[in-house]
Amino acid sequence: MSSFRTARTPRVRLVGAAATVVLATLSLTACNDGTGVESEGRATGTAPTANGTATAPSQDESAAGTTQGSGTGTSASGGNGPAGKTSSSKASGGTGGTGGSGGTGRSGGSGEAAASGGSSGAGASGKPVTCEGSVTRTTAAPLTRPVNHMLLTVTNTGSRTCFLYGYPAVRFGEAQAVPPVIEDSQPQAVVTLEPGQSGYASVNLAAADGSGTNGHTVKSLTVHFQGRSGNGSVGTGAHPSLPAQGVYVDDSLKVTYWQQSMDDAVSW
Repeated sequence: MSSFRTARTPRVRLVGAAATVVLATLSLTACNDGTGVESEGRATGTAPTANGTATAPSQDESAAGTTQGSGTGTSASGGNGPAGKTSSSKASGGTGGTGGSGGTGRSGGSGEAAASGGSSGAGASGKPVTCEGSVTRTTAAPLTRPVNHMLLTVTNTGSRTCFLYGYPAVRFGEAQAVPPVIEDSQPQAVVTLEPGQSGYASVNLAAADGSGTNGHTVKSLTVHFQGRSGNGSVGTGAHPSLPAQGVYVDDSLKVTYWQQSMDDAVSW
């Protein structure tokens, strides 16, 4: 019995060891099979379609991408997909379209609007002109103070800035000459009128103390405008209305230079 046990003990251990080797081999084989399948799958391109770069978009997906890219600029297609191309072609502003993204396309559109606005602004501006009858409106209003004074108001009715040079050359009734200017009233700068703005000058009609000569009543008035050189009148004259009873003038008649403010005009 002792020999039997001794003889069988190594065999049992051998069988057990063999079984252990077999199990280890099977485990290794299963592990290798799993790894092999996974590696093979990646090599042959059978990865899950969640990876967007491994699968081409369908027609519907392309169309959806194009609509989103051109409409809102948030398409995930970027510069490589159909949406990027559509956005690039749509961005006609000149600054967009190189990246092909929806955002760049919108930036191009803004460029167009800015360029359009710039052109409109340039068209509305223009070189200043000389103020004269065709681009202004002139009124004449007798003043109670100072006495025997009249205020001339010239308003720019044109679309461009105009310059009021010198002083008004006024003719009352059938007078053959224009009255002199008060030299001390000359302003430091040429009167400049933006569209809608007004310039002023006052007319001393008669001596306040009655010392003037050749006094008479007139019922019409013509105002001529000077050019930059100050030699003669330019453009069209103005014919402001006078009160129905007319105004009284004498030989002391004189005018001021054009002024930017009414207060400066009536201070002489």
